[in-house]
Amino acid sequence: MSLFSKENGEIFKGPLNLNNPVAVQVLGICSALAVTSQLMPAIVMGISVTAITAFANVIISLLRKTIPNRIRIIVQLVVVAALVTIVSNILKAYVYDVSVELSVYVGLIITNCILMGRLEAFAMQNSPWPSFLDGIANGLGYAFVLVVVGFVRELLGFGTILGFQIVPDCCYMENGGLYINNGMMTMPAMALILVACFIWVHRIVNEEKK
Repeated sequence: MSLFSKENGEIFKGPLNLNNPVAVQVLGICSALAVTSQLMPAIVMGISVTAITAFANVIISLLRKTIPNRIRIIVQLVVVAALVTIVSNILKAYVYDVSVELSVYVGLIITNCILMGRLEAFAMQNSPWPSFLDGIANGLGYAFVLVVVGFVRELLGFGTILGFQIVPDCCYMENGGLYINNGMMTMPAMALILVACFIWVHRIVNEEKK
């Protein structure tokens, strides 16, 4: 099969839209609620999950014919745990403040339903290249939702994007304007509402395509 065949193209495009792991399969919701109060942690979490999913898929795909069926889940967890440890140490070394903000949620990538689902449903049955594409696509599909929710929450909750002030000081009520930051946007409950709205819009837009 060609590296850029139509089949591989479908594998890559599916999770980005019509089979998005969050909007369609409703997976990975917990971290979507926990790390999206600001945009930077959402971006870092999305990149981390994408990298781990892609490389875990490749490793499991390479090992799939040598893994005894009765211990396959244990092997998958060991591979994922090793990759999560590597990513966690990289984050602590280069973006320490963000890694502190993400706290235990980086470690909880080990139990991410998207990641374990792709290993079991795809990587165990397919060769390394399609598995890599599947991992990248599912990670990006997940990251896209986090970025959208994080963007809205930070903008409306803090008036900033990536820490840079977007709403001018003159717009705030204390300075004679009409704007006030929405404190509810910083709460997990609002993240749940935004994810629900994203799922609703996604399904309306893609209903005819399906």
